[in-house]
Amino acid sequence: MFFKIGAFTFGGGYAMIPLIRNEVVKKKLWLDDDEFMDMLAIAQSMPGPISLNTALFVGNKRLGFKGSLFSGAGIILPSFIVILLIAVVFTRFKENPVIERIFKGIRPAVVALIAAPLLGLGKSAGVNLKNIWIPLVVALSVWLLNISPVYVILAAILLGTSHYLFVKQKTKK
Repeated sequence: MFFKIGAFTFGGGYAMIPLIRNEVVKKKLWLDDDEFMDMLAIAQSMPGPISLNTALFVGNKRLGFKGSLFSGAGIILPSFIVILLIAVVFTRFKENPVIERIFKGIRPAVVALIAAPLLGLGKSAGVNLKNIWIPLVVALSVWLLNISPVYVILAAILLGTSHYLFVKQKTKK
């Protein structure tokens, strides 16, 4: 299952998450949605690719160390094999203008392949879509105003912490 997901998903780890969720929550019923979302939150906070971390958690939950080993290999091997083949073939054609245009044309599709599943995950995590302007403003700020993503992350930490301390704590009292 993880090999299939790794082999046929384009767009990186975040594009794989909805497919993993569909398999382990909806089809195989190995986890419930809340447990998967908790696992996903932990996988995001760990260093390394999110799809690999998620696969390792699911594999470990199912079969312990063996499950982690096989699920991790399933996610990694397809990409490794494809990249190895591309590297062998691409070195011959990397200066070809047609190949360059093809790769430039693929970029917007990859962005869409990442954005669509993230919106679905946001809905299942209870994220309100009325705040969709926040990632749009951040992306445009980084792209058009050349603001470093490091500053965006630091600002998000400060805003999130202050929101929690001043707004959420007052509503709990």
